[in-house]
Amino acid sequence: MSYETIRYELIEKILTIALNRPEKLNACTGTMERELIDAFERADKDDEIRAIIVTGEGRAFCAGADLSPGAATFDTDARCGPVERLPSGMADYSDPKVRDSGGQLTLQIFKCLKPVIAAVNGPAIGIGVTIQLAMDIRIASEAARFGFVFSQRGIVPEAASSWFLPRIVGIAQALEWCYSGRVFSAQEAFAGGLVSRVVRPDQLLPTARALAREIAEKAAPVSIALIRQMMWRMLGADDPMEAHKIDSRGMYTRGRSADAKEGVMAFLEKRPATFKDTVAANMPDYFPWWTERGYN
Repeated sequence: MSYETIRYELIEKILTIALNRPEKLNACTGTMERELIDAFERADKDDEIRAIIVTGEGRAFCAGADLSPGAATFDTDARCGPVERLPSGMADYSDPKVRDSGGQLTLQIFKCLKPVIAAVNGPAIGIGVTIQLAMDIRIASEAARFGFVFSQRGIVPEAASSWFLPRIVGIAQALEWCYSGRVFSAQEAFAGGLVSRVVRPDQLLPTARALAREIAEKAAPVSIALIRQMMWRMLGADDPMEAHKIDSRGMYTRGRSADAKEGVMAFLEKRPATFKDTVAANMPDYFPWWTERGYN
C-alpha cells in the first residue's frame, strides 16, 4: 500500500512513521487513520523492524481531527449515511458505521508486537494526543503542546482514551485535563506523567532513536513482544494471580528457547547477544492467551 498522508521509513531496524500533512498541521483524516492501521499491521509482519517511532512532519505532531467538513465533522449520519435503526427507533449501535475510527486505530496499536515510541514534536490536540496513549513511551519536544479538547467541541474523548488515559496518569489528572479541555505545555505533560521526558527540539528524534536503537540492538524480539502484551493486558487484571499464570507460561516456554540460552551465555562470555528467534516464527504456543475460551 502506498501512503498519501504518512511517511514510512525503515532504517537500521527502526521504523519511523511520520504523520505527513504538514501544511494542515498533520490534522487527522479518515485516510490517515486507515494508512496508520495498515502501517502497524505491516510492521507487525516484518521481522526486520525491532522498534517503531511515531512523529509528525513540520511543526506539529497532529493538530487533531481535520475540521474542514465543518458542522458535520463528527456527525456520522451526515458523513457516512444514516446508521441502522431498531424497530424502537433507537440507533442500532452494532452498525459498523457507529464504531469510532480513532478507536480502531488505537486498538491496532495496542495489539502491536513491537515497542512504540511517540516523538511529539509540536502540538498534539484531540486525536493527536489520544492516539499516543496506546504507544509505550512518549518523549516530548519543548515545543509540544497537548490538549484533550473534546468537552470544548461538544463531544467526548475517543480512541479508547477513557481506558488508556486514567491508567497512564491517574483518574484525577485525566479528569482535570478532559473536563477543562485546555491546551497545556510539555512540562505540564511531564509533571502529570503523560510523557517520560522533555527535550530540546533538536534533540527529540536523536533521543527517540537512541532509545529505539538500544531496544533494537540488545533485546530479544520475542521477549519484547511478550513483555508489551503482558504489561498492557495486566492493567485490567483483578488479581496478581492472573499475572502469575502468564509469567509462568512465559518463563517455561522462553526458558527452553534458544534465545534464553544465548542470553545467558552472552552474559557469561561478556559479549553482545545474538537473538535469532523471530516474532513471525517463534511466538509461544499459548499466545495470544487472552483469546482462550474461559481464560477470563
